[in-house]
Amino acid sequence: MSSAPSERTAARKRILIADDDPAISRLLERILGYEFDVATTSDGRAALQLAEQIHPDLMILDVMMPGLDGFAVAAQARNIPGLRTVPIIFLTARDNASDTIKGIQAGARHYITKPFKIDDVTAKVRKTLGL
Repeated sequence: MSSAPSERTAARKRILIADDDPAISRLLERILGYEFDVATTSDGRAALQLAEQIHPDLMILDVMMPGLDGFAVAAQARNIPGLRTVPIIFLTARDNASDTIKGIQAGARHYITKPFKIDDVTAKVRKTLGL
């Protein structure tokens, strides 16, 4: 399931959220949607396809998803010219140090573990987007 905004407002940044937990996707879409255009999907392969269509300013990726995991999405995005420089934030339940290192090596600007504080997520999103 994916949703994409029908029309992009020029002044608003676009965020792609890929998380297989619908409650988390809805929460992030609702909170971030006040300030940003948000598109969501629950599958790694769909995340790459949607990213190529909408050219997001930021991707928020879960690590554990069907299709491709978040690490694979990040790695493949780095090989796609239009996505190569899109910043990534991982938002995941995987909280061991080796996963954090793997996330940073995959190009993540931030690695946030679940459960998370929404204020922390919004602050890191804003910082990553230079706002």
